[in-house]
Amino acid sequence: MLLAAATTSLDGGLYTSITELARRSPAALDSTIHAWSDYGLGLYALLMLAAWWRSRSWDPARAAMALCAPLVVVAAYVANDLLKLAVHEQRPCQTLHAVTVEACPPLGDWSLPSNHAAVAAAAAVAILLTDRRLGAVAVPAALLMAASRVWIGVHYPHDVLIGLVTGALVALPLTVAARRCAPAVARLRDSRLRPLVAAR
Repeated sequence: MLLAAATTSLDGGLYTSITELARRSPAALDSTIHAWSDYGLGLYALLMLAAWWRSRSWDPARAAMALCAPLVVVAAYVANDLLKLAVHEQRPCQTLHAVTVEACPPLGDWSLPSNHAAVAAAAAVAILLTDRRLGAVAVPAALLMAASRVWIGVHYPHDVLIGLVTGALVALPLTVAARRCAPAVARLRDSRLRPLVAAR
């Protein structure tokens, strides 16, 4: 509670400036950012699928990391949601009564940290550690996702920043630990499931 109050006073003015800029911006820009904010996480499903597909030609350790990426993202979401339930920060559009691009979520739909930012960061870290080329797309996309949540008015800047940090901190050790599943992947390459973990 004290953390939420302190950070709200810290960047509430920045939040207001951003939402006022969004309100004055062309409708097409707001619609594009709104669509990205709502549906952009789908990009990570595609990137994780691509990472898995590409990893079949690599060593079992990287293939294991690619296969575990969805589990890493789920773990980051759960950790972030538990933190959100502990902090109980109201949405800025409720507290500051700002006019926002997206309809303000109801009271009790907590704001800190941002789930969207945490999921995007966790997926970006998992993808980057598995496949740097795909990670070069995933990382900036995570930053854009975080920024979009402030632009449409549903999060303070500190909400998305802490969400990014939480997602990254959960994903980094779990993705590295996933390399330990390499022997299991190697065994699968000698089984009927070989097409799932090895290219022809």
